[in-house]
Amino acid sequence: MKGLISPPAIYLYREFVDFRKSINGLAALVESETDLSLDSGALFLFTNKQRDKMKVLYWDNTGFALWYKRLKKDKFKWPSREKHQVFTLSGEEFERLLSGFTIIGHKPMKIHSFTMS
Repeated sequence: MKGLISPPAIYLYREFVDFRKSINGLAALVESETDLSLDSGALFLFTNKQRDKMKVLYWDNTGFALWYKRLKKDKFKWPSREKHQVFTLSGEEFERLLSGFTIIGHKPMKIHSFTMS
């Protein structure tokens, strides 16, 4: 999804959801269990019980869109022991999550300079 859209916010729903839910079911879940606005252009991330699939729901000013990703062998490093039901992620954390990195409790490595020796 990198470069396709630039959302104002990215929200990760911590609990797993039934992946038979599509746009209407996921939108109803956001409306009933959070105070977040569905029409803000924000991304809403969901995962299944096995953590090998992710759905991303968002509003693009003309309607809802649903993006789906399934991992071949690995699992998404989804936060499960945190107390918050919904997390706000940065764009960098979202890219790291899509790439298979743990996003909670880890900070990205900063490289200040690169030299060949």
